[in-house]
Amino acid sequence: MSAAHILERLTAPRCVRRTVDASFLRYARRRTAALDAQPARCCQAKTLLRLVRQAQHTRFGREHDFARVRTLRDYQASVPLRDYDTFWRDYWQPAFPHVQGATWPDAPPYFALSSGTTTGATKYIPVTRQMLSSNRRAALTALAWFRAAHPEAQLFTGRMFFLGGSTDLTPLAAPAQFPKCGDLSGIATEEAPAILRPYTFPPRELALLTDWEQKVQHLAEASASMPITLLGGVPSWLLVLFERLRQVSGKEHIAEIWPSLRLLVHGGTKFDPYRALFKQLIGCSDVHFLETYPASEGFIAAEDPRYGLLRLIPDHGVFFEFVPMEELANERPTRLTLGDIEIGVQYAVVLTTCAGLWSYVLGDTVCFERREPPLLRFTGRTRQFLSAFGEHLIGEEVERAVAEAAAATGATVSDFHVGPVFPEIAAAPGRHRYFVEFVQPPAAIGVFARELDAVLGRFNEDYRAHRIGDLALSAPEVQSVKRGGFASWLRSRGKLGGQHKVPRLDNAGTLTDDLARWFRSQALLLSDETPAAAFISFQ
Repeated sequence: MSAAHILERLTAPRCVRRTVDASFLRYARRRTAALDAQPARCCQAKTLLRLVRQAQHTRFGREHDFARVRTLRDYQASVPLRDYDTFWRDYWQPAFPHVQGATWPDAPPYFALSSGTTTGATKYIPVTRQMLSSNRRAALTALAWFRAAHPEAQLFTGRMFFLGGSTDLTPLAAPAQFPKCGDLSGIATEEAPAILRPYTFPPRELALLTDWEQKVQHLAEASASMPITLLGGVPSWLLVLFERLRQVSGKEHIAEIWPSLRLLVHGGTKFDPYRALFKQLIGCSDVHFLETYPASEGFIAAEDPRYGLLRLIPDHGVFFEFVPMEELANERPTRLTLGDIEIGVQYAVVLTTCAGLWSYVLGDTVCFERREPPLLRFTGRTRQFLSAFGEHLIGEEVERAVAEAAAATGATVSDFHVGPVFPEIAAAPGRHRYFVEFVQPPAAIGVFARELDAVLGRFNEDYRAHRIGDLALSAPEVQSVKRGGFASWLRSRGKLGGQHKVPRLDNAGTLTDDLARWFRSQALLLSDETPAAAFISFQ
């Protein structure tokens, strides 16, 4: 289908678009004012009891005496923390995919395939009708906070482009209607209300494409002539789209291709290492960046531009608990709610949701900057950290260090991974090995490595102590990867595109070793003397 034909199908009268946009702005102001007026902890208390009442006749509800739960203390005394493997083994797997009545009264029409990492078994996360509504409410809240802060940035006057996975969902049982499984973004696209279709992109026929490289090419060709106002997706894949758009259009900057672009929504990974590169490629100061924090299990938070931080969404059918990271492995860890959290503490996120997850350990870590409204930073994964030698680095510190090292050396980074290299002889220090995919390389990799080392030493006292005299930890090793190198590795494992991404940190070193072997076998590592052209063009 030609771009012109797609554009014709998606066209709505300009006056209608202006009216819709004005209506959304009124909604945004009302929604923002309502959330500002009610303490988030009060919303959360109501949410928990509502969920318990809805599920009291499920198998899980009977086994955990939901009929007697009246307070948060009752609930926490009855329901221990669980991870995915426990839910799968005890409640979902026995009758999968027919899990109605196990942990939630209704049958989920979908299962989201979790793709937060590229290792381990695939997770099937139930997505109920209530969860679909929860995700829509959260997404609208994110846009509401943005529009209330930027009333001039019209979004519904053009197309909102969401670069997600395929909507070609797979039936899990006969009849083939439901349940289906697939990428969460694909589920969202399939469930998008018809009334929104004139304002969103891509259309179903393009969203259904499963070949990622072919899909990105078609999306670039079809969207290059469209009035895109909003673009959303995982940063590493948005960069691939940008390159295709520049090739298709012959223009240097995205703002020249989409002069109506006002908002870039990003999520799935820390944006700091990407920010300078995106500003450079877009080439326009009128485009705003908005961070979101969704997960396959439930939508957590979205950036409130008034504060420049993620703000937890308290009233969309998800109840939150927070466990101090140092207690997560304890038999009876402290479980805090929004009324109890402390500023500056690393917490593991625990969810109870309208899809039948009960005190579910998500695997993410956050740190709060403010209690009311609840403002937080995503700091990493409970299983993604660096402490192979006792250095105790968390994901946020590494992300910030890479970003600052890039800024200090005039480099721009599109992707990276880091893991330990263990000593081969006794008494020798270990080190960290970074694989970095640059768009604009530094003048010298050694200078980048020294800046990285210095920044980490400022951020983390344990790291600084381990680096003294190179006795416990030697200087970081940085190896440059050809453009497209990480995508090549993902492709080799059938995980190219959509929400898939390479885990940034690997404390065990096994993934780091695997990447090293792959990059060497495919001649994807560059020397410090490699011409800059090798970094800029896709391989």
